Amino acid sequence: MKIVPLSPMLGADMEGVDVTALDAPSFDTLYSAWLHHGVLRFRGQNLDDAALQSFSARFGPLEEIPLGRISPEERARLHNRFVTVISNIVEGGRPIGGLGDKEANWHSDMSYVAVPPTASVLYAVELPATGGNTHFACQQAAFDAMPAALREQTAELRIKHDAAHTSVGDLRRGFERFTDPRLAPGAVHPAVLRHPETGRSALFLGRREFASIPDMTLEDSEACLDQIWSHAVNPAWTWTQEWRLGDLVVWDNRRVLHRRDAFDPAARRHLRRCQVLAGTSGAAG
Repeated sequence: MKIVPLSPMLGADMEGVDVTALDAPSFDTLYSAWLHHGVLRFRGQNLDDAALQSFSARFGPLEEIPLGRISPEERARLHNRFVTVISNIVEGGRPIGGLGDKEANWHSDMSYVAVPPTASVLYAVELPATGGNTHFACQQAAFDAMPAALREQTAELRIKHDAAHTSVGDLRRGFERFTDPRLAPGAVHPAVLRHPETGRSALFLGRREFASIPDMTLEDSEACLDQIWSHAVNPAWTWTQEWRLGDLVVWDNRRVLHRRDAFDPAARRHLRRCQVLAGTSGAAG
């Protein structure tokens, strides 16, 4: 195993690793690297859904696909209730997965729930020739580099995270449209999170769209969030994953934002994802 940093702020390649054949000491090394770098990439993996689930579960308990929100036809096509398909491919007149081909804005996965997931695991099965890259922003570095006055202000804030829309801006099934972000359903979280395993502080912003700061006027909330977000996604602490087939990427949802580039709707993109819920640490997994 060789750990090769990908940028000064976050990301590392894990070279010489077959994630299906890791003993406990090797996984502990990998897990420590994940806590340190925030994003790990494993190139050239060959995984079916069972192998993807098994590796992901070493980081902690996995989220099940919300069967109540999908159609009976979609349920019938499921191969694994812990693996979600991210794709624009349409078969038999129906999409095989979610999020399509549009740009996905900066976000943390499922930040709109009371206890957001700790990790996301994404595996490339089929890719377009260009586009669809994934960008990551280190929110520990963003917090550390904040001007003192803005850091002090942000440390006292709580943010309401919208549950009604996806990261590509689509309204989720079962929600009504609205325009005032203060009306958005979703959990409220502190704007600064102390990492439960490393103790380091990071911004925890969720997604800019339809977010709001309780007890502020809409005008003040929008201005405050715009200022924080402008700082949070500074290119100085971002890194871009240019996907190759067989890439497996694991990121720490507690300290990393991510977004996805749009790509040609006529091209095919197919990735498979597991999400790790807050729970028992995956160390010694």
